[in-house]
Amino acid sequence: MTENEISYKVIGIALQLHRNLGPGLLESSYECALKYDLEQAGLTVEQQVPMPFIYKDIKMNVGYRLDLVVENKLILEIKSLENLAPVHYAQLLTYLKLSNKKLGLLINFNTKILKNGIHRIVNNL
Repeated sequence: MTENEISYKVIGIALQLHRNLGPGLLESSYECALKYDLEQAGLTVEQQVPMPFIYKDIKMNVGYRLDLVVENKLILEIKSLENLAPVHYAQLLTYLKLSNKKLGLLINFNTKILKNGIHRIVNNL
């Protein structure tokens, strides 16, 4: 599957999850539930994937963690906030660049209508 095909499937599953749970839960709750639903749909999902920071050929473990990685192609950054800030978009773009992945979804589950909380971030797609 391509990144776009994976993201289409993920968005559909996230929308259904939000219909079931609604807004107001902790980020970790949405992350675990989404991982479960994605796996039930037959997708490979890794959770809290450590990502080193490499500077001048030196690998540094500075605590970066990718919330979810789907099919080793799509990064999901899960939030449950009143409002997203510019730093949240920049964070996901940085993760895409550091991991050499092309597509990420920033999903804020703390919205009345989830489609308003889903943002595609691309890195050379």
